[in-house]
Amino acid sequence: MGEFVDKVKGNTNEAIGEVKQQSSNPETRAEGEAQEAKGKLQQTAGKVKGALGDDI
Repeated sequence: MGEFVDKVKGNTNEAIGEVKQQSSNPETRAEGEAQEAKGKLQQTAGKVKGALGDDI
């Protein structure tokens, strides 16, 4: 279950981050970059949980 949740959260954060990066406001763009990076980490965590099992 944790694998799926992490992947969904990761996809969501990546998508929101990409949208924020389209802003003309530099602060919002920076937030978008950070949020996209967070999403990528969540995706990776989901993949690791999938490979090793949700018990980690």
